[in-house]
Amino acid sequence: MAKNRAFDVRRQTGFTLVALICFVLLYLPIILLVIYSFNAGQSIAIWEGFSLQWYVSAWQNEKVQDATIRSLIIACCASAVATSAAVMAALATTRTRGFKGYTFVFAMINQPLMIPEIVTAVALLIFFAMIKVATGYTGLWYLILAHSAFCIPFAYMPIRARLQGMDLNLEHAGADLYGTPWRVFRRITLPQLWPGVLAGAMLAFVISLDDVVITEFVKSAGQDTLPTYMLGQLRRVITPEVNAISTVLLAISVALVIAFYLLSRGTNKTKQGD
Repeated sequence: MAKNRAFDVRRQTGFTLVALICFVLLYLPIILLVIYSFNAGQSIAIWEGFSLQWYVSAWQNEKVQDATIRSLIIACCASAVATSAAVMAALATTRTRGFKGYTFVFAMINQPLMIPEIVTAVALLIFFAMIKVATGYTGLWYLILAHSAFCIPFAYMPIRARLQGMDLNLEHAGADLYGTPWRVFRRITLPQLWPGVLAGAMLAFVISLDDVVITEFVKSAGQDTLPTYMLGQLRRVITPEVNAISTVLLAISVALVIAFYLLSRGTNKTKQGD
């Protein structure tokens, strides 16, 4: 009688074909985007030779420069605010005893993930419009606050996962040795938590840098970010300059992922050495 083999999805009929189709659909458009960013002509679909002119054009474009600086400022501020809030929320939902309404609190923290982004954008538009009318202020802080609110659950999930996977014995030992909650957090919890904090901050940064819908609804005149500038260009004349900007954004995202991987690997090696 043949022994029952453990279930392995890789051995299922058609798995390889389905996997290849998924990879092609995911990465072929990105590869074509990168290739055509080096196109010498103005077409995004007809190859006319290799050139770096569209990277030079984007670099010298003052509107692109302004939008890039604005996007980085918003993304950095939103990432810092969202990560700080996510750390406090994660501590409150993992380092306390179970309480009534825990599921409701968890759902509210992750609310931006569960409803369409357009709904959040319209709600923020109405809310900030009331404040603008009352105060007359139309600065960049509306975008920063909107992005921060939207990015909190993206930063919260990796931080919460990290906290749930940590050993509580060191924290209990610190408390038994009369360490204050803040001292225990600063000396014991935070050093173990920082890879999760870094992951949450990077994820929030990328989500903010990439956001279009909320930015398009909340921004005031003259506050284009890089994604909204690119959207505006697509409505006018499409040139490989958009491909070049997209390729640079892709490179930034890949660099952040690689940096996080290297830092996490270094942390794991240090722990194993200890």
